[in-house]
Amino acid sequence: MTDYFVHESSYIDEDVQIGPGTKIWHFCHIMSGSKIGECCNIGQNVVISPGVVLGNGVKVQNNVSIYTGVTCEDEVFLGPSMVFTNVINPRAFIERKEEFKPTRIKKGASVGANATIVCGITIGSYAFIGAGAVVSRDVPDYALVYGNPARLQGWVCECGEKLDFILGTADCDHCHKRYTAVSDMQIAEIPRKKYSLTKPDMKLPIAKRCKN
Repeated sequence: MTDYFVHESSYIDEDVQIGPGTKIWHFCHIMSGSKIGECCNIGQNVVISPGVVLGNGVKVQNNVSIYTGVTCEDEVFLGPSMVFTNVINPRAFIERKEEFKPTRIKKGASVGANATIVCGITIGSYAFIGAGAVVSRDVPDYALVYGNPARLQGWVCECGEKLDFILGTADCDHCHKRYTAVSDMQIAEIPRKKYSLTKPDMKLPIAKRCKN
């Protein structure tokens, strides 16, 4: 008996760590040496390669391959059919396993459907990557980027709503968090006493805090 769910059509190799409350759906392959945290939801036809690390509460939509070198921190969202790479200059006739470049998706970031993440970069916390974007350079925290190549198009709140800055500050109409513009390429949250944005209490039993 396990404290996570795996559909009967999926394959789980030996030496895999899977946290309680995680669900792995149809036709997936979780390869040896990978680590998946608690309360993750792995959609249909997903491949997780050796050495991949997924934090707690990660959601992976259908048809995503997560290659060696990728780390996703807690509460990352990977949209349908988005693409990772791990080699800059692949050739079918040259083996470059020793040249895999690490890619990190930081806490709470979202990657839209069909986006491509070129290896060797870091996507900041709570950043939002638009559908179909081709991302080839680091993305700041809270940044909204889209296009090919992806460019900074604005900023989003931790809850995902777009922010409108007036005289260097922005208030989220949805969760009431407040932000300040540190520079043209950086914003920061201004701490406030009360928030309406709620998150799972990690002290609760798995069944009560997993929403997938």
